[in-house]
Amino acid sequence: MSGFHQARMDLGAQLRQLRENARLSGKDLAERLRWQPSKVSRIENARQTATEDDVAAWGKAVDADPQAIDGLVRQAAGLLERHDSWRQRHRNGLAALQEDIRELETRTRLFRAFEPGVVIGLLQTTEYARHIFGKVRRVHEPTDDVDDAIRVRMRRQEILYDPARRFRFVMPEAVLRYRLAPPDVMRGQLDRLIAVTTLPNVEFGLLPFEAQLPSALMNSFWIYDDCMVGVATRTRDLLLRDAADVAFYAQAFEEFCEVAAFRDDARALIVRALDDYARPR
Repeated sequence: MSGFHQARMDLGAQLRQLRENARLSGKDLAERLRWQPSKVSRIENARQTATEDDVAAWGKAVDADPQAIDGLVRQAAGLLERHDSWRQRHRNGLAALQEDIRELETRTRLFRAFEPGVVIGLLQTTEYARHIFGKVRRVHEPTDDVDDAIRVRMRRQEILYDPARRFRFVMPEAVLRYRLAPPDVMRGQLDRLIAVTTLPNVEFGLLPFEAQLPSALMNSFWIYDDCMVGVATRTRDLLLRDAADVAFYAQAFEEFCEVAAFRDDARALIVRALDDYARPR
């Protein structure tokens, strides 16, 4: 068992003890917090990482000692800053991983995301996501919750229609052509991208093949407001809160935006790829 998972189990156990001390069922606590009951269970059983806000709300709902809650909030902050093994995270299931991401997204107002290899998760169709999860499942520990993970990912996409949030996405044009799914699935995915470019709170950019790039296209990264960056590598998922790290990735993102195609120019690139998929081979 990894140190990260043990720490998450310890935090869940302490939160469960606080709930039981208050003589509340999981359902009772969820009602007080206006959460889904399943969220209480996932946190207590270390299938989801509690955030600092989750822990603070939990402590208030059970009328716990403020000093004790402060300590648990610091534990939660430490968990978010850990370098988390992808192998360990996938052992907990793809759906649990999607729930963790969803929780982080609900607290974010400005999203900036760069993805060099696949269509950004918030923009994926169901069938495209199924093929991506299938490849993840093959590489990491086998899980049987692909359908559940897809359902959570599709629920995550509801946030795109919240006018109070802004989304800025950048991908290379090459992603439109990577054969990670059959041609009919890719066509549906590209149609979805065209629709997304019309949303008023979404900026969608593509790095054209002919663009002079400011730097090599390395890892994907997500910037959550101005307080955290998620960086995915082959074996670890890094959550960085240091201000210098956030500023570094924010600058990298803006440099990509300077050479990216947006709006009509981005749609023209998508249509060009769609036309290529329509040609018989």
